[in-house]
Amino acid sequence: MVTSRRSLIVSAAGLALAGGARAAGTAHAAGTAHAAGKGKEPEVAPAEDLMREHGVLRRVMFLYDEAAQRLEAGEKPPLDALAAGGRIVRRVIEEYHEKLEEDFVFPRLEKAKKQTALTATLRRQHVAGRTVTAAILKLCDGSDGKALAKLLRVFNRMYRPHAAREDTVLFPAFHDLVGERTYRELGEKFEDEEKKRLGDQGFEGAVDEVAKLEEQFGLADLDQFTPR
Repeated sequence: MVTSRRSLIVSAAGLALAGGARAAGTAHAAGTAHAAGKGKEPEVAPAEDLMREHGVLRRVMFLYDEAAQRLEAGEKPPLDALAAGGRIVRRVIEEYHEKLEEDFVFPRLEKAKKQTALTATLRRQHVAGRTVTAAILKLCDGSDGKALAKLLRVFNRMYRPHAAREDTVLFPAFHDLVGERTYRELGEKFEDEEKKRLGDQGFEGAVDEVAKLEEQFGLADLDQFTPR
């Protein structure tokens, strides 16, 4: 019995040493990987990329809501800032974000006969949205506040369910359709397109621009919207 107990103790010690060595090796490998990746930009998945651009859109839409409310009350919002918001929508959403969807997302789903009714509607809404944006920018000259307020409401009425349906239906279906390797490759492609179309500042530059517009509207302090 003593020999058996001694054997068990020795075996346990050996397992502990082996486990410690493996843990040390894993920790070393993780540390090496971290050091190698230090300073490198984290990869952004295609759906995450598109969804965070929806975040920029929603922040501009909030300015649209505020501008419409002020116009309807007979007040004058900062029209220069409103026009700048419209130009962000045109540059970041219509000329970049929607082009990514039309060139890389919709065709793959349509070829696989997945979500085809949805993509058809989204394509029509892209066209309609560009028409509304052009009209908004034109009316930011202050010539017709009532018509401008109506267009701002029309834009937001369409794009809220549009973006929500993409986030909850389209993008998950797209992710399920393509393999992980293709998904990663598309993430790299999206990053290249972002730099090409939005410049070196890319998405972060657009966020900074929107933040400055929120200041001009007096809406930069997020806590002011907390119920008391």
